[in-house]
Amino acid sequence: MFDNLTDRLNSTLKKIKGQGKLTDTNIQETLRDVRMALLEADVALPVVTDFIARVKEGALGKEVQTSLSPGQAMVKLVQDELIQVMGAANEALDLKANPPAIILMAGLQGAGKTTTVAKLGLWLQKNHKKKVGVVSADVYRPAAIKQLETLAIDSNLTFFDSDTSQNPVDIANRAIEAAKKKFLDVVIVDTAGRLHIDDEMMDEIKALHAAINPVETLFVVDSMTGQDAANTAKAFNDALPLTGVVLTKADGDARGGAALSVRHITGKPIKFIGMGEKADALEPFHPERIASRILGMGDMLSLIEEIEQKADKKKADRLANKVMKGRGFDLEDFREQLEQMQQMGGVKSMMDKLPGMNEVPAHLKDQVNDNALARQIGVINSMTMKERRTPDLIKGSRKRRIAKGSGQELQDVNRILKQYKMMQKMMKRMKKGNMTNMMRGIKSNLRGMRP
Repeated sequence: MFDNLTDRLNSTLKKIKGQGKLTDTNIQETLRDVRMALLEADVALPVVTDFIARVKEGALGKEVQTSLSPGQAMVKLVQDELIQVMGAANEALDLKANPPAIILMAGLQGAGKTTTVAKLGLWLQKNHKKKVGVVSADVYRPAAIKQLETLAIDSNLTFFDSDTSQNPVDIANRAIEAAKKKFLDVVIVDTAGRLHIDDEMMDEIKALHAAINPVETLFVVDSMTGQDAANTAKAFNDALPLTGVVLTKADGDARGGAALSVRHITGKPIKFIGMGEKADALEPFHPERIASRILGMGDMLSLIEEIEQKADKKKADRLANKVMKGRGFDLEDFREQLEQMQQMGGVKSMMDKLPGMNEVPAHLKDQVNDNALARQIGVINSMTMKERRTPDLIKGSRKRRIAKGSGQELQDVNRILKQYKMMQKMMKRMKKGNMTNMMRGIKSNLRGMRP
């Protein structure tokens, strides 16, 4: 996420770290590079202008020049401004209403709106124990209604049926009345998207909003459209009383322009960010955590929360106890670790949350291939339990049998054995509790994560 911006900002800020103090000259040079980095990230020009002005004002302050080192001071200023421009802190959904609380979802076609409806429903169900119903008021795309029904069934959400012959207002009102009878806590209403903003679309959604009076009106926008996302959000905000924005497809956004522009241009908070295609790939948007990721500082809080939600705690505790007692780390343990990574969305989804990953060369990051996880697990599954527990047994004829049994090549078996050895070394470093050694182990292990 935001890889291009991260690389540019880190390269820029690294230059000033070697300076003895902040001066007008090195401040100007650094800010010029930061400005270019933001513009290349497709951040809206008014946002960039204000951003640079505030960082410059802070950098010229006497208290900054006499406290931290130049590098620390400038990083802190840029980090603080990134946080401010994205909204200072996460703003939660306001669901204080007589149930069911109604959430209206708006957005252009192709932004991932229908998928986000189901993701948000699942998130509310898992994290806030809400009973959630969903309904599609998109009477122009029969496929959208069927898509939402499928997603609702997969996520165990209540689905209220609708069809293209009905009026959107009638669809929503009927669903809300049915939700009351089922004692649901929340109803999420999906709406029709268009390929572009038009008066007919706006009139329809205004009428729907007035009829159902939602407690939350969220605008769903594709983050990969950059500052256009912010401009589109503003157009919707001019027509509707938006309460927040959901950025989708952020895992594929290497720039970051939308995240850094939306709040400034619309005045509305980014409440959630979509980080993948899976049903649980939706996170609350925390500006301070995103700022840390952008600057390559990691996001351990989000990583810990993700582990707590998705990891098998019993298996994790068992492995931790085993490693701490010096009983070794075998291929069966390694298989469980790969399955846990797969459950959490793969290695790439975790990488930008680890501190220090900005120091890992780009060519190594690019070699990480999460599609390889399933194949690696398949290779280990083709081993006998004795081989998993005693990896040194795996020699020539055994390797050939394992390769054939898993449908892979001999080099794939050799690669996973090499990767296992790297992970084994990293576990030993973790036992010693040395973060520096552990990070070195992670960087080394990336070399083994090739397809």
